[in-house]
Amino acid sequence: MKAIIIGCGRVGSAVAMELDRNGWDVTAIDEKEDAIDRLGTHWAGGFVQGHGMDLAVLRESGIEDADAVVVATNGDNTNIVVAQVARERFKVGCVVVRLLDPARADFYRERGLHVVCPTQHAIAVIQEAIRCAEEVS
Repeated sequence: MKAIIIGCGRVGSAVAMELDRNGWDVTAIDEKEDAIDRLGTHWAGGFVQGHGMDLAVLRESGIEDADAVVVATNGDNTNIVVAQVARERFKVGCVVVRLLDPARADFYRERGLHVVCPTQHAIAVIQEAIRCAEEVS
């Protein structure tokens, strides 16, 4: 199985390393050359320096043969565009996009993108945790 991870920050690098450990053929993309350092000294996958919205960069990463794409840059707008390009232009069957804005997450989830929104998750966990105040009363 081949995965492309776009954005090699904390989330993207952790996902890339986990997929690599599980036997996936993984290529990470990031604008910053030193982002490869997040992947550790035993990184066996590929790395392409460049912007995830650049079609040449996506092609260099092997997106045309990808089974999955994870888009986890630090910008919701970039993530939305890249996810749609992966799904529509390159016909990748499994595209997962991280969005921080809950309203955007809902909007794009309703349009068929597989969206992960850590902000929504945090809100739900906090709301559940604060219920302990009701239990104490």
